[in-house]
Amino acid sequence: MTTEPFGARLRRAMDDRGPLCVGIDPHASLLTAWGLNDDVAGLERFALTVVEALAGTTAVLKPQSAFFERFGSRGVAVLERTVEQARQAGALVLMDAKRGDIGSTMAAYAATYLDKDSPLFSDAVTVSPYLGFGSLRPALDAAAVSGSGVFVLALTSNPEGAEVQRAAAAGGTVAEVVLGHIAAENAGVRPLGSVGAVVGATLDEAGADLAVNGPLLAPGVGAQGATPADLPRVFGAALPNVLPSVSRDVLRHGPGVEALRNAARAYADEIGAVVAG
Repeated sequence: MTTEPFGARLRRAMDDRGPLCVGIDPHASLLTAWGLNDDVAGLERFALTVVEALAGTTAVLKPQSAFFERFGSRGVAVLERTVEQARQAGALVLMDAKRGDIGSTMAAYAATYLDKDSPLFSDAVTVSPYLGFGSLRPALDAAAVSGSGVFVLALTSNPEGAEVQRAAAAGGTVAEVVLGHIAAENAGVRPLGSVGAVVGATLDEAGADLAVNGPLLAPGVGAQGATPADLPRVFGAALPNVLPSVSRDVLRHGPGVEALRNAARAYADEIGAVVAG
């Protein structure tokens, strides 16, 4: 049986549920704000409440693996349940792990998140290209086999990123080189390629060609200061392929399931209206 590519599944999810990714980021401060202890029990209650509230209606959920890993093996076990339950409820799961390495180590990361037999198998994963785009080949190949996606860091939302990402390189800036590789991976794919770029919504302007025929994950909406109204300025003609990511500005409405769901729906509707023009 042929596995439907991630890009096609994401396009359908964004069209049906609205173009929104909600992060599952169990900050200690958020656990406290929800009246939970900063321990494994609090972590599990937090993560599974977000899944209960949003997995049935939100296009993409994005667990940040570091907030689970800080609790060791018990935290990773919670992450496994979070991924499994979110996918079973119909959401696409984007693992925010930002992995990057070479050779067999990159292949091991790929097996962790992109092999269907792994307990952490996700619909997509974030990766770092700064050991050279070719170092990502094990992840790109594994994603193609499993029908998963890969989001490559290109122009991130943190101000420090420009020091490297806007630096001059053969063929343009470092970010432009990365975006060029992504476009090549997605060439000719319809309706949407499965290799995406991470491009921050907080940027004053992209300053690069974002026509990569793939999804553009746009962190920075909400607590980091960007708003849906900022998206056309940053993304221009690529706006229909943008997947804005919101975390704290939705999660702060917990622990009530209905309040979380309403906050996410309001963002999805607002972003959808901006994309529609």
